[in-house]
Amino acid sequence: MNNPVYHIPAMLPECMEALNIKPGGTYVDATFGGGGHSRAIMERLGPGGRLFSFDQDRDALANRIDDTRFTFVLGNFRYLSNFLRYYGVDRVDGILADLGVSFHHFDASERGFSFRSDAPLDMRMNREAPLTAAQFINTASADELTAVLRNFGDIKRPAPFVKAILARRDSEPIETTGELLALISPLVNPRQEKKELAQIFQALRIHVNRETEALQRFLLETVRVLRPGGRLAVLTYHSLEDRMVKNFIKTGNLEGRLEKDFFGRPLTPWKDISRGAIAPSPQEVEANPRARSAKLRVAELLTENS
Repeated sequence: MNNPVYHIPAMLPECMEALNIKPGGTYVDATFGGGGHSRAIMERLGPGGRLFSFDQDRDALANRIDDTRFTFVLGNFRYLSNFLRYYGVDRVDGILADLGVSFHHFDASERGFSFRSDAPLDMRMNREAPLTAAQFINTASADELTAVLRNFGDIKRPAPFVKAILARRDSEPIETTGELLALISPLVNPRQEKKELAQIFQALRIHVNRETEALQRFLLETVRVLRPGGRLAVLTYHSLEDRMVKNFIKTGNLEGRLEKDFFGRPLTPWKDISRGAIAPSPQEVEANPRARSAKLRVAELLTENS
């Protein structure tokens, strides 16, 4: 029996073009996963090039690249500058981050990321992290559950779901994806069942893995470690992430606060190379439907961080 595909890298040609790879340069793949993007970067590096690839999931270790120019970093990309400093690297020429969830996480039912199979309600990217999805929904307050569903899942009416969760856990804990699914399925819009279920599971995953917080810190780190002229390429898959990356490139800060110089020019260290978001081609979406919501934003660092 063939092993399932760990992941298919999204927008691979576009990402390689975005990085503008120099054969002797130093690059970061902040989200290694199945290694598809990393392998494509390695193919473009010369003998003096280097690649540092990050992943917080030990499962990704099996996909490491056997090459002296390659370094696998078992850690969260939020600690980008700390890890690079450990390896003696101050500045890099390009950083790529694919914020999508690997096929592996959805397809490995025991990880609890998908509503398509019954499994422990886990959802941790790093299985050594303290909080599981089950622990969160069984202990969170009504306000916390509401905020997570609304902010991270774009659920416009979270109250019925929160009420059902609170009522159920009063009698017994919710411990599996199947138990959660049985609870919330009757409450979703039948015409958008898969979409709404996916949004709820997405919201829990984002909260459990502190993905928003990690992305915020990562973006700030990129200014510290990129060389002037270096490229940042980020693939996002939902509006919250995309808005954060868009604002950061446009304004140079996480709040989206646009400041201008004496002449009225925006004060941002970034040049927007992609001039907005790049979408996958129709051919790619047909071949890989999971790429349909991907958006690629590309920027070039103009100045040293003060």
